[in-house]
Amino acid sequence: MTYIKWIGLGYLCILLISFGYSYAKASQTKEDPIGHNWATTRRDSASLAPDPIKFRNTAIVQIYTAPTYGWRGLFAVHPWIIFKRVGETQYTRYDVIGWGSGNVVRQNYAVPDGYWFGSKPRILVDHRGPEAEAMIPEIEAAIKSYPFPRTYHAYPGPNSNTFMAHIGRAVPELGLDLPSNAIGKDYRPLTRPIGLPPSGKGVQVSLLGLLGFTVGAQEGIEFNILGLNLGVEFTSPALRLPFIGRVGYDSHSGVAVKDI
Repeated sequence: MTYIKWIGLGYLCILLISFGYSYAKASQTKEDPIGHNWATTRRDSASLAPDPIKFRNTAIVQIYTAPTYGWRGLFAVHPWIIFKRVGETQYTRYDVIGWGSGNVVRQNYAVPDGYWFGSKPRILVDHRGPEAEAMIPEIEAAIKSYPFPRTYHAYPGPNSNTFMAHIGRAVPELGLDLPSNAIGKDYRPLTRPIGLPPSGKGVQVSLLGLLGFTVGAQEGIEFNILGLNLGVEFTSPALRLPFIGRVGYDSHSGVAVKDI
């Protein structure tokens, strides 16, 4: 019992420290002044996606993530995917949105690399060239096969992170590593508690995204307790912490780049 007590106390300390760091970071990096509401927050391009006209002859696939709007941004992030084929001069964007029409999977809901209600996005995945071109049909098939097109629950899922995790499992070539604060990425129905992790390589055991663990090529070892994830990576040594995401060494600055 003493060991369990100390483990529980240590976990509580990690939660408090992680939340404090997340709160401080959010206060320092928010792009919109205090007092703005969701309708007036910044939604323009963050100038992260390659110019689709300049790169007309290059296929591109990118996945972005940004803190969710308002206080929920202290806890979780919102991801989306964009892509274009060779010859195309515009991106197609897909993400899951929990308000509006009955179908939560939205196409071109916002600017491909736009600020997400005032929060600047960051790139999780960037593939270009023939490899990206080959992925796009698989990505489109994964989008069509998403099993929760009319269901959205911010916690514990299914939500936007559940959607992106589904694509990652279906297209392991993406090398997707959703951060530990992507709440909903571990959501699995009770009928399928065991399967692939979001990276598509490894194993995941999860009860509705509330309790479980993941061992994956990108994720390392990660434990999920009530939707809050704590783990460690080994290939690029790092900690995976609740509220914060990934903290540690990354030889690619957090981006998996596959270029021509």
